Amino acid sequence: MSGNTVRGAATTPASRMAALARAELTLLGRSKSMILAAVLVPLVLPFSLTPVVDDMGVEDAGLTTGLVLLPAAIGFSLLFGVYSALATIYTARREELVLKRLRTGELRGAEILGGAALPVLTMGLVQSLVLVIGSTALLDIPLPEAPHLAVLALLLGLVMCAALGAVTAVVTRTVENAQVTTLPMVLVSMMGSGVTVPLELLPDKVASVCELLPLSPVITLIRGGWTGDLSASEALGATATALAWTVLAVFAVRRWFRWEPRR
Repeated sequence: MSGNTVRGAATTPASRMAALARAELTLLGRSKSMILAAVLVPLVLPFSLTPVVDDMGVEDAGLTTGLVLLPAAIGFSLLFGVYSALATIYTARREELVLKRLRTGELRGAEILGGAALPVLTMGLVQSLVLVIGSTALLDIPLPEAPHLAVLALLLGLVMCAALGAVTAVVTRTVENAQVTTLPMVLVSMMGSGVTVPLELLPDKVASVCELLPLSPVITLIRGGWTGDLSASEALGATATALAWTVLAVFAVRRWFRWEPRR
């Protein structure tokens, strides 16, 4: 994935990003451990929580086991398949001097980060669709009442997690260290964003704080897309929260992202 190869083949931002994405896909295919973590963990982990969810009494909050596990499955896909994967990829490419070489060509910073993220984002999108189909078949989930909210949530989640992955790469020195630097976001999201425990089951004051976490609006919009119980103001508030985190993450990347290895 050299800068000369991408520079010689590309003439427009779209074609340059496509060339970079193809090269990144080749590299991604060689990393069996990353594929295992990004693909299998989000597919297996949510359904292992079925006994726990069954004991939560989610029916009291107007939910079903399926309506808890489906957003959780997509949340795990975004956390492991997109956020953690991209934090590792950006760190690896920086430490291998790939980003530095690409910056010497005609590729702009946004094109480099976007092109490198395209395979992972595509994988996350496909994985989420597979999870929806599988959950619908296995968990007896009805068709979504407001599918536009679910689609909006998935798109917001993909972009936001990609940007947060780049932010995390800023403070990650090595690929091995990425397992540590991504942990806070993963744990906080799992415990407080409604991934494992629906916000409806938390005390009101705690839920109000947790609603402001990065992944919370995505889970809220996905669940609201299926139940149809989300009001326009609630949907707007969740969307605004997700956009705010995305804007903050993009600003942080533009301000502090490092293109050369950390020493």
